[in-house]
Amino acid sequence: MDKLPDTEKASKYERIEEMSTLDVLSNINREDATVADAVALAIPQIQRLVDAIVSRMQTGGRLFYIGSGTSGRLGVVDASECPPTFGVPHDLVVGIIAGGDGAIRKAVEFAEDDQKQAWEDLKAYFPDEKDTVIGLAASGTTPYVIGGVSEARAHGLLTGCIACSAGSPLGKVVEFPIEAVVGPEFITGSTRMKSGTAQKMILNMISTSVMIKLGRVKGNKMVDMQLSNHKLVARGVRMLMNELKIDQREAESELKRFGSVRAVLKNREKL
Repeated sequence: MDKLPDTEKASKYERIEEMSTLDVLSNINREDATVADAVALAIPQIQRLVDAIVSRMQTGGRLFYIGSGTSGRLGVVDASECPPTFGVPHDLVVGIIAGGDGAIRKAVEFAEDDQKQAWEDLKAYFPDEKDTVIGLAASGTTPYVIGGVSEARAHGLLTGCIACSAGSPLGKVVEFPIEAVVGPEFITGSTRMKSGTAQKMILNMISTSVMIKLGRVKGNKMVDMQLSNHKLVARGVRMLMNELKIDQREAESELKRFGSVRAVLKNREKL
């Protein structure tokens, strides 16, 4: 048998079903506490990928995530949060999951085993050499993801991955591998736990740092956020009050007039 991925190694815990609720929760938390350290070790890998992505996106490129199961869902979540947070078009960061959007809510059997389907899914977006594809697979062995990034690279796209197993097959076929080895899961092989947490953390780091580098943050404020509810409108008003030293009524009027914090600041020549 081939060497098991790190994500398939046996849990350090035995007789989990006999543990008290307090012990189960405490032990899960003990394992979760190690994830940030594993991600920290991967920061140099993350930095190299981010810089490469920014360079391409500055020339009109897009960012795609491809994955299956938990990994795919995390990619979809991260991509879907970019437009409201940073005011970018919905097709700038795109999450694609094996089995299609229905797989976000309900698992599609064997979808991850089709090595050719990911590229077919990507082709619907007419990818070109300015674009980046990041493959998401905790084990680093998912055929759907490996096939997708392999074809993407062959067509001149920038490729990276987020895996949680060292020396993974996925990591070997991309230009910029990120491998955050979090160790055995509390329940053996349940990568929705520590591995999923690590992938979510890294996705946050990638998309946030890319958007900062693309000028979508001023100071520490989301000046391009979509004003899609009362909470966000109120946040925008506070931003303007603090930045422009104006009162609430004037801030509300300006925000309503121009439609975004960025537009108001630009009009006031503060951006």
